[in-house]
Amino acid sequence: MALRIIFFGSPQFAVPSLSALAHDARCSLDLVVTQPDRRAGRGRTLVSPAVKIAAESLDIPVWQPETLRSDEAHERLVSTGADLFVVVAYGELFQRDVLSIPEHGCLNVHPSLLPRYRGSAPIQAAILNGDAETGVSIIKMVRRLDAGPIVAQESVALDGSETGGSLSDTLASLAGQMLPDVALDWSTGQIAARAQDDQRATMTRELTKADGEIDWNSDAHIIERQVRAFQPWPAAWTTLDDKRVVIERAMLDPHSLEQPEGSVVSKHRDVLVACGTGSLKLIEVRPEGKRAMPADAWFRGLHGARPARFEAPQASRG
Repeated sequence: MALRIIFFGSPQFAVPSLSALAHDARCSLDLVVTQPDRRAGRGRTLVSPAVKIAAESLDIPVWQPETLRSDEAHERLVSTGADLFVVVAYGELFQRDVLSIPEHGCLNVHPSLLPRYRGSAPIQAAILNGDAETGVSIIKMVRRLDAGPIVAQESVALDGSETGGSLSDTLASLAGQMLPDVALDWSTGQIAARAQDDQRATMTRELTKADGEIDWNSDAHIIERQVRAFQPWPAAWTTLDDKRVVIERAMLDPHSLEQPEGSVVSKHRDVLVACGTGSLKLIEVRPEGKRAMPADAWFRGLHGARPARFEAPQASRG
């Protein structure tokens, strides 16, 4: 008999996991639970979660409750008779009454090598800290955030070229490859979960647009990681003449500029920025109100490529 699973997830990261379970004959996906449609963008258009779109294309029933913390929600989940809940970036913490519903509990996919980087921004944290590896952990859910025992874990080597977007895609794909076998082995008692070492746990927090602002007093290595980690969101940005400039792509430059931090200069058509230590070569930028463009084209348009200096972070300007 197929393992009866209720899948909880919302963003694109969860779609490969949903697809993998849906296409495995050993699993029966009876329901997909995702967040309600939300208004987004300048036009405040109603947008469906990526998981909802994927589930509908797979002809799986979709349910979008505002919250699971209601008697009605609890009753509906109990009525499914599911053997297992699988949770991938759903967007709401589960209470004890929900965790106890399925016979085999709830499995959660987390994109880090737990206990490192619990919380909401583990992918960006791995890049920001220059880690040599990260990975996917599948844990049995408990009431504490990302603290449950580890059911399965696989690592991925990092080469220093990853962006937040590309690494998210890699880890989402890995999670999809892992989940069907892990879910089946867990439900049949073939896996013994191991407790996390809370003494080694580190936490990440939800990112905001403000986190993307660049401090040019920082080391060039730190800023280069920031550019990659925050691509595509919240994006690494700075200001020039009180207008925002998003740094879409950049790389370390071996030259040392004898210029104040944040100074922008052109050398042999390379656009370089002086940092607290070292310098950064800009490859692609997105000026406020415009599309992304090559950095040299942007620089040439700065009033005849006059000397320029990016402004200090807003916090330090008071």
